[in-house]
Amino acid sequence: MSGSGRFTHAIVRPPGANFAAGITTSGGAPDLALALTQHASYVAALSSLGLTITELAPELEFPDGTFVEDAAVLTPLAAIVTRPGAASRRGETATVCAALTHRFRTVLSIEAPGTVDGGDVCETSAGFLIGLSARTNANGAGQLAEHLAGLGYRSILINMAAAAGLLHLKSAISDLGDGRLALSPGLDPALFGGNYEIVPVPAEESYSANCVRVNGRVLVAAGFPKFRAALERLGLEPLVLEVSEFRKMDGGLSCLSLRS
Repeated sequence: MSGSGRFTHAIVRPPGANFAAGITTSGGAPDLALALTQHASYVAALSSLGLTITELAPELEFPDGTFVEDAAVLTPLAAIVTRPGAASRRGETATVCAALTHRFRTVLSIEAPGTVDGGDVCETSAGFLIGLSARTNANGAGQLAEHLAGLGYRSILINMAAAAGLLHLKSAISDLGDGRLALSPGLDPALFGGNYEIVPVPAEESYSANCVRVNGRVLVAAGFPKFRAALERLGLEPLVLEVSEFRKMDGGLSCLSLRS
């Protein structure tokens, strides 16, 4: 994660043979072969933008393991290994932590009873936004904010109780740089304290709010022309990727990598 949107490395994990056994509310089984093709295109896009890729092997005991973003929060100064809110996912952090120890001199962690999913954490140039959700509890958010404060970062806690249907904070927002946030109608702009210029995402394209700014481009999900046009009007350069099979498992573009 980097508030500047500049990255040199990414950790990824392809979906395993049991991908369809993961947690989902969306319905419809993913096509594994297509998911693997889409994941390879995603990794190729990151590589084309100058990132060195660390690819972890699929772990068949953790069907949601391809969503590596939930296992850690990265800053330029330290990695913070999370404690995912879904008990079935907590074992995913072990191999992610092992990979992070090769990149970071300082690796911190969230401890019980706290829970944090990385998908609830959005870094911006002004600091970190931490969503309180079904996956990230107040104890975990407090631990994370304390770790970040020790590293010199400020945090704002965002209560998502009124945001029905949102799994993670970054299901509804993304940092676009220059003080801008892409925001779907699921969250009230007032929650962010007036610190950002809001780029509204059309309600019918709300899934596209989960986008990723990387080294001068913005990775966006295919099939959302209104949001893509809005980015282009701002002078941003969308890089469109198909992630239909990950959407079936409640995942998006940011979920598929840990960027540093």
